[in-house]
Amino acid sequence: MMIKMTEAAINKLKEMAENKEEIARLDAEVAGGCGLSVKFSIVFDEPRRNDLCMEIEGIQLRMDRFTKRYLDEETEIDYQDEQGFLVGDSFISSSCAIEID
Repeated sequence: MMIKMTEAAINKLKEMAENKEEIARLDAEVAGGCGLSVKFSIVFDEPRRNDLCMEIEGIQLRMDRFTKRYLDEETEIDYQDEQGFLVGDSFISSSCAIEID
């Protein structure tokens, strides 16, 4: 699995990390009855024992195995002032890519 982050997303994570003592986490929220919908968000939280951890330009980003199973093989994360963090393939742009085992 590969996560790509745009420069805007990296800069926003760095800005947010300066003001927090917790670690950034990519989190999946699953909802639905007949159909399944998954909403991803970036939250700041305490580290958990079984987290998958990656580092992007000095910023730690964690996720649990539940979240990882809903990500595509290649997932992009962007940040826009109006919409916040966007996780998925709704845009095409990347400046940093990392591999997750």
